[in-house]
Amino acid sequence: MTSLRSHWLRIGLIVLCSGSLAIAGTDDTATLTKALKSVSGARMLKDVAHLSGPEFSGRQAGTTDDLRSGLWVADRFKLLGLQPALITTKQLNPIVREWAIAEQVLTTRIQDSPSLELFSGDRPIPARLGPDYLPILDSAAIRIDAPVAFVGYGISDPEHGVDDYAGVNVQQRVVLLLRGKPDHYSTPVTHADKERVAREKGAAASLMATGPILSAYETRRGIGGAPMASYSLSKEDRRLTGAWISTALAEAILLAKGRSLRELQAQLNREPKSQSHDTGVVAHISWNSWQTQGAVYNFLAMVPGHDPKRREETIVIGAHRDHFGRQGGLVFPGADDNASGTAVLLEVARALSKMKPGRTIVLVSFSGEEQGLLGSRLYVRQPVRPLPATKAMINVDHAGVGNGRLTVGLADLSRETATKAGKTAGLAEKLDLFGFFPGGDHVPFKEAGIPTAAVVSSGVHPDFHQPSDTADKIKPEILESTARFVLALSWQLANNP
Repeated sequence: MTSLRSHWLRIGLIVLCSGSLAIAGTDDTATLTKALKSVSGARMLKDVAHLSGPEFSGRQAGTTDDLRSGLWVADRFKLLGLQPALITTKQLNPIVREWAIAEQVLTTRIQDSPSLELFSGDRPIPARLGPDYLPILDSAAIRIDAPVAFVGYGISDPEHGVDDYAGVNVQQRVVLLLRGKPDHYSTPVTHADKERVAREKGAAASLMATGPILSAYETRRGIGGAPMASYSLSKEDRRLTGAWISTALAEAILLAKGRSLRELQAQLNREPKSQSHDTGVVAHISWNSWQTQGAVYNFLAMVPGHDPKRREETIVIGAHRDHFGRQGGLVFPGADDNASGTAVLLEVARALSKMKPGRTIVLVSFSGEEQGLLGSRLYVRQPVRPLPATKAMINVDHAGVGNGRLTVGLADLSRETATKAGKTAGLAEKLDLFGFFPGGDHVPFKEAGIPTAAVVSSGVHPDFHQPSDTADKIKPEILESTARFVLALSWQLANNP
């Protein structure tokens, strides 16, 4: 730990496991049934509580908190009877070089007690840190007083008939804009795209809110009106400082001039006509932030394949363990996101350590997911086993709360495959199957042409990206269902012809 900075560019964990319950290379039904019965929600809940507790302070990627959480995962592998091997750059050789998965990252931290004050004339509009606003976590330091202008979804694309900046001056102003895009605008648009446009238009800062009219994707993911911690993920050298605000606070800003956010959003959704205007509200925004250098670490375990014809082929199971750490004086525990997925990964690893699959199974504890899928993109660039021989990737995220059902997003994997695994796990009536999900650590694998399954718990996740995402909200029965499904699906993929 004391020499972290001197060797942070490369670090890895190789875990080889052995066992004798299953017949090598065969789909032994009795073995799988025994493994499924051994899955414990209580054990996973204990892991979630520990990972999301004070010891790791929110596991922000690039910090020693996150590295220590990764080393804790490695220790868990060891307790499961697996043998870890830590590799530094000095020890690397051509045979093991691709096992060393780590890379440098810049991490931003927001000072304690950031300030956002809003005034309509002399009347203050209350804004509380946490419930009403959260700084965007890679924002630069700021100290401004500026009028607030509403700019719809923040899209400026006159060539395709959409320009939310038409008819409004945003020079040295704070722009208030909505998450997402209207259905009639087909071009993908990210927060970073919106930030770039606002900066090019001369804006001094931004306020981002989820509109009261939710898209189908937002509804399915259970996204509500509370502010969400996030990074802008802009690649620009000069980022636009901003904050996520609650839907209620955005409505209060627009009400200063008698405007309705719901009506404005409905109009924007109906037709590509600018609804932008000066809100008459002035914002006072002030905080400091600083950047530090660190590293993103992936820790891996490998269950060797035992079928001579298929053991060179690979199934990857992954879950990110990083979250947002301590920001603005608030700690983001990340119990559901994604201590829950990490606990499922460990439980599946425990079961697989006593089994002999046909194909090799690689289990990955990713970091850097919240900062733009850094860990999974690193894995795809530096795979521990050849990507052309990787037959599928299963990603587990947000697996601890909801309505008791499982949502599975499939890309180039058949619904029949998922349905069969669900039936094997005793969850045939609890699966909601969809196509490709646009966010998560499965995305780089999909982009590399590898079939993927993204597994999340269905229903509302009311504490998504908020300090209230704590272990007491996690339901062990949902963890258990998730682990059973992932185990059944991975075993099926590892053994089927």
